Amino acid sequence: MYRTDYHTHTPLCRHAEGSPEDFVARALELGLHEYGISDHAPMPGDAFDDWRMRESDLPAYLKWIDAARTAARGTGLIIRAGLECDWLPGIEKWTVHLRSLYDWDYLIGSVHYLAPGWAFDDPALAGLFHTGTSEEDWRLYWRHYEAMASSGLFDIYGHIDLIRKWGRVPDEDWISLAEPALAAMKRGGGIMEINTAGLHTAAKTHYPHPALLARARQFGIPIQINSDAHAPETLSRDFETAARSAIQVGYTHTTLPDRSRRPLNDSLPETDA
Repeated sequence: MYRTDYHTHTPLCRHAEGSPEDFVARALELGLHEYGISDHAPMPGDAFDDWRMRESDLPAYLKWIDAARTAARGTGLIIRAGLECDWLPGIEKWTVHLRSLYDWDYLIGSVHYLAPGWAFDDPALAGLFHTGTSEEDWRLYWRHYEAMASSGLFDIYGHIDLIRKWGRVPDEDWISLAEPALAAMKRGGGIMEINTAGLHTAAKTHYPHPALLARARQFGIPIQINSDAHAPETLSRDFETAARSAIQVGYTHTTLPDRSRRPLNDSLPETDA
């Protein structure tokens, strides 16, 4: 199995820890073939929030990536450079600007915000609703996700059902609510990650939920497995759990973007599941 982790963070986002050397050492210990660095990308204006890089931090970010490549030299570990970019309506030109700043290997598109200033995964907002009800928030979230996937700006779709983070789901069939976004992901040609961070939240499963993962398989959406690591010790965490889930719903391969945005297919490991 060609083991990778493309969704990871650095201390520049203000809520992660570890040095480039620490992450590389952990990647080598785990037997990773590729370690992708994808910190929270700047948003327009330094006051947008306090959990991401500022645009002025990008030179330091590129030095961090270079330091990881230096630490990995001669080991066979490949270091990939990316960003996790937030989606809000009207953000397209900014995202194109971010892509132009460096020869990124990939961009992850994620939805954390239902509106500016309303990051639904912020613990300070965990018991509140932006629109008034959980159902309305879910509908708005999936409209955002569909628009993001339709934009064609992203190589990887991040933690697709992050809105489950606090353990709440609507009474209605929420898988059906996600289907327009799945269709847009299929049209867009990007890769959906299985993000194992959800296992360590009130969601209690990886993102996507196994039922949503099964529906994505029916749509023919390719996958990769990522940890969303914010520290070296969580790099590639629960990789085997995610691989088993993927196999159980019919996936046989992971798919990784290369520098020309062509997929690299690789077999999932054999499992007793």
